[in-house]
Amino acid sequence: MMNKKNACFFLALLLLVLVASCKDEVLPKPSSQLRLDYPVAEYVPFSNHCPFEFEINENAIITEDKNCGFTIAYPKMKATIYLTFKAVNNNIDALLRDAQKLTYEHVIKADDITEQPFINSDNKVYGMFYKVNGNAATNAQFYVTDSINHFVTGSVYFYAKPNFDSIMPAADYIKNDMQRLMETVKWK
Repeated sequence: MMNKKNACFFLALLLLVLVASCKDEVLPKPSSQLRLDYPVAEYVPFSNHCPFEFEINENAIITEDKNCGFTIAYPKMKATIYLTFKAVNNNIDALLRDAQKLTYEHVIKADDITEQPFINSDNKVYGMFYKVNGNAATNAQFYVTDSINHFVTGSVYFYAKPNFDSIMPAADYIKNDMQRLMETVKWK
């Protein structure tokens, strides 16, 4: 038989167990992925008084800078492609060296730099497209030239601290735009 003291202790213990077990069940949250939807790229020709023309994503905002340089802005992705034009005056070696040096300055932060040569013999456009993987300031650069008169370089920069994992969807989208731009360059 249970005495009064044991009964009170048992009742208190039972009450404590019931109160302690009335919490909501803790379940782990499922992992989620950030969903970034970008519009399907539609390209339109761009031409002005400069000695070259190309195709551009119709969602991008292009602004001419001095000396036929351009900024191509992607406000929703917080990124800009910078294009620079230089005339070739028996200095093609120096221009090529500068373009390659600019790309390989990112080797400190880059995990990998992939070179993709480009040759369009019909339009006399020759160049190189660089894919820069890792937390570098830029993740894509290119140059194109006819080796005689024209030299154009392009690079993309994001308005955010480089974190390759978080900007990868936007970086891939713009990298495709840059490659399309490079592949559609025509000299006038």
